[in-house]
Amino acid sequence: MHTERNPLLQEWQTPFGLPPFDQILPGHFPPAFAFAMAQHRAELNAIAEQTSLPDFANSVERFALAGSLLARINGLFENLTASETNPELEAIELTLAPQLAAHNNMVYQQEGVFTRINALYQQRKDLGLNTEKLRLLERIRLNFVRNGAELTGESRLRFSEIVAALATLCTQFSQNVRSDEAQYRLQLHDENDLAGLPESIRASAKQAAADRGTEGCVITLSRSSVVPFLTYSSRRDLREIAHKAWKSRGEHPGKTDNRPIAARILALRQEQAQLLGYANFADYALSDRMAGTPHAALDLLQKVWAPALKRVLEEQADLQTLAAELGEPLDIEPWDWFYLAEQQRLARFDLDDAEIKPYFALENMIAAAFDCAHRLFGLSFKERFDLPLYHPDARLWEVSREGEVIGLFIGDNFSRTSKQGGAWMHEFRSQSRSEGKRIVPIVINNNNFSKAPAGQATLLSFDDVRTLFHEFGHGLHGLLSDVEYSLLAGPAVARDYVELPSQLFENWAGQDEVLKKHALHIKTGEAIPDTLLAKIKNVRFFNQGFETVRYLGSALLDLQIHLDLTEHVQDIGAFEAATLEKIGLPKAAGINHRLPHFGHLFSSDGYAAGYYVYMWAEVLEADTFNAFIETGNAFDPATAERLYRTIYSVGNSIDPASAWLAFRGRPAEVSPLLAKRGLN
Repeated sequence: MHTERNPLLQEWQTPFGLPPFDQILPGHFPPAFAFAMAQHRAELNAIAEQTSLPDFANSVERFALAGSLLARINGLFENLTASETNPELEAIELTLAPQLAAHNNMVYQQEGVFTRINALYQQRKDLGLNTEKLRLLERIRLNFVRNGAELTGESRLRFSEIVAALATLCTQFSQNVRSDEAQYRLQLHDENDLAGLPESIRASAKQAAADRGTEGCVITLSRSSVVPFLTYSSRRDLREIAHKAWKSRGEHPGKTDNRPIAARILALRQEQAQLLGYANFADYALSDRMAGTPHAALDLLQKVWAPALKRVLEEQADLQTLAAELGEPLDIEPWDWFYLAEQQRLARFDLDDAEIKPYFALENMIAAAFDCAHRLFGLSFKERFDLPLYHPDARLWEVSREGEVIGLFIGDNFSRTSKQGGAWMHEFRSQSRSEGKRIVPIVINNNNFSKAPAGQATLLSFDDVRTLFHEFGHGLHGLLSDVEYSLLAGPAVARDYVELPSQLFENWAGQDEVLKKHALHIKTGEAIPDTLLAKIKNVRFFNQGFETVRYLGSALLDLQIHLDLTEHVQDIGAFEAATLEKIGLPKAAGINHRLPHFGHLFSSDGYAAGYYVYMWAEVLEADTFNAFIETGNAFDPATAERLYRTIYSVGNSIDPASAWLAFRGRPAEVSPLLAKRGLN
């Protein structure tokens, strides 16, 4: 193998070890992965074949450091296939998925390594390890067990087969959703088709058309395109077309049909969980989360479900009254709710998104997020224009604290056909320390905002602003990490804890002092007026029943289908309909994610039986921000320092429950969440 010709296998002579994007081609990945996996196997064999007795350095630490080349290549590959893919990369991704799954399975079924790790675990209290080293030992040993290290014979072989099959199926699921999103376009031909749409949405739709090589205006299935269309279009027939296309992703007969794929994933997960001794996949998944059990997660969701359902039924009755006044059908459909709610919001609060958006230019909101990070954590951001990235829309900043560069931050904010939908944070490299030197993380935020035409500013809704701050909260979790081992760095924590730093940071997006400084009118440069700020505050509880039940419906559906995988598994549509009917979800409200395109569940197992985590973390987040409110200062220095020290910097080096308790000094309470949503 000509490793000297493959940039993925060379030392990256770039500032801070940034990937040399301009040198990398899709064809470089298969041989690089093969080489890196072989190297990782050799490293593990060397650990297992030692004749010396196991100790922390020769077993735990060597395991934690093994596979660094593979991790580097995989971090790059994962982001490219999500952010800037193409048919060649997709074919490679599908081929590599089972190979990488088999390799990961091999890692955790390496008997010689596990024997050494397990021996140290059994005597862990006598090893004199500090908190982080003990945590590393415990986490590595747990990962071995959860990945089948204690299985033998036929059970071990079957577990390996399931892991490989799931990797392929999850990749197919994700690619199918991306394909449906990329192929769809609702063409708006004339002024009649554009009826009701503000100028900013028309401009974005025109740019979307240009990006796709067509004339006129186009609505895509990106949330930042289709939701504004559903909110403002007075053409009910077109709203119905757009909504049905949005909700039917992954449900079209043919090669992108995710229904049989999801059913197969569910069946394999059930078998996987039973092999490991669990009754169902939900029990398995939650055994390594803060919630601990599905019952605990369901208990939280149901505490919020009752007041949310009461509120949404009141909201639906109000919308029916408005529909009668407007001459719209009284039998409200899901493609009516966004539109009628906006009309009601205008009438009740005199607040129009078209009036707000000129104050929320993307560039100013990026500056606002950076400013909040500076005031809370002392971070400074310097944009670099001299480093090649993977797409012209991506931008890079050096991030410094106390005069030292602590990380690189990449922002990739616009939707495109080569990018998956949604918003997410990723790391090209996690933070760690090596021989006392801090290895800086390389963090990226991906959003899917609709790009304005060339020469015009991209304007955000306030919901978009919250999304920007949310993902940047994840980014800060990666950037501020200050631990020894990358396996414990930043967001490598329980799923129902990882959303705490992100959801928490959203709070600063709504602070008056932040908006008065950064929400500047795109034409006049004037700060957002107090009257508009008051309207934004007044409207914060509006439509909260709708927003809450849509989330809760998806979360309850997720938990239920992973608790009960034996029935209805061949027909996920029937299971979805029956479950939503049972919990009493109003048809007009709908849910955030239907099963055929529910990427949280089926693109990987990361959030499977785990969509509840956003609300679990919101309990922590609402109570955490109250600590600032209690001081009378949203940027209180002492509280911010404690937040940095106990949550943002420690990663998984200590137990999350202990970390939060160290910040707040008491167990979390649900009441701040209910108050925040106006449901108390």
